[in-house]
Amino acid sequence: ITLYDLTNTFFEGEAKTNSQAQRGRSKEKRCDCPLVTLGLVLDGSGFPRKSQIFPGNASEPQTLKTMLQGLSGQPGSTVILDAGIASEENIEYLIEQHYKYIVVSRKQKRDFDENKATVIKDIPGQTVKVQRVIVEETGEVELYCHSELREKKEQAMQDSFAEKYELALGSLHNGLSKKGNTKKYTKVLERIGRLKEKYARAAQHYDVTVTADEAQLNALSIEWKRVEKSNSQATHPGVYCLRSNLTDWDEETLWRTYTMLTDLEGVFRSLKSELGLRPIYHHKEERVNGHIFITLIAYHLVQTLRVQLKTEDCHDSWQTIRRKVENQQRITVTLQREDGKTIHLRKATKAEPQQSDLYKMLGISEQPGGIKKTLI
Repeated sequence: ITLYDLTNTFFEGEAKTNSQAQRGRSKEKRCDCPLVTLGLVLDGSGFPRKSQIFPGNASEPQTLKTMLQGLSGQPGSTVILDAGIASEENIEYLIEQHYKYIVVSRKQKRDFDENKATVIKDIPGQTVKVQRVIVEETGEVELYCHSELREKKEQAMQDSFAEKYELALGSLHNGLSKKGNTKKYTKVLERIGRLKEKYARAAQHYDVTVTADEAQLNALSIEWKRVEKSNSQATHPGVYCLRSNLTDWDEETLWRTYTMLTDLEGVFRSLKSELGLRPIYHHKEERVNGHIFITLIAYHLVQTLRVQLKTEDCHDSWQTIRRKVENQQRITVTLQREDGKTIHLRKATKAEPQQSDLYKMLGISEQPGGIKKTLI
């Protein structure tokens, strides 16, 4: 199993001497800063197998060949990709190189028949249903997945965009009767066009009518009506499509294998927030590379601990683990002897119950570092 995805992080400062510091689409909404991109390949157990640093404006689909060729992957390996990298060109490359793949489809049309779907995750509020379809033209399997959690998230986003779009249209309409606001018919149409571009996800579900005066000079009113389009995100919230050439795998195996990609997204969150990848204060290229390399080494250590804990049915994040153990500290006690010499005793404070549980799972002492005695 090979999981591949990219992320980027931003620089503090311009980093003008660094050729990798380029402006692009920031995943953290920091397009005001130069960026650097990190490509990461994980194996099925969540350990990085290969990393590559790309310029901040790197095109995601064009990086796949570089990463897989560097891995010298065996034919028949299974590659899991998100929609940003799963271009048709990359799918064709995977087929030519005899890779198996599970990717998120880029197709916009979402067909989902609940009567033909199978429940593969039955948890209240987190149910997942999948519908399996064989594509005759390509022989691929398409898996239409409906997630309750995803539906709630997408519905909330849709409602938010729709509310903002209607408020903007209402403000433009009210301005037609006020002095100093835009009234010219052509200008009003331009303003509506910009709103449609800004709120494209919501605007596609509205019919907007602008009524002008007889001379077509000024707009008199703006009216809108919500009209849901078929096979859209709004009519099929929570539905996404997976495509794969693993036709002999059942629905649950395909879906659970794809969800391993969320581990990679968790890696990026851990690298950026918990292990200090974001932001980058260095400007020289070799120092930036060193900063990223040290962060990845730290992640290897963190992942080793987490894999050990998972065998004991503990699935805590690194942030949770740190929070549990952070109040156990190493302290030094200084004692003065009668002969004038000083004893320094350094030891850890007593472990709390939740800390003891973690240490037992990892097979390490509840007194990390032991007791150090120094006589001066």
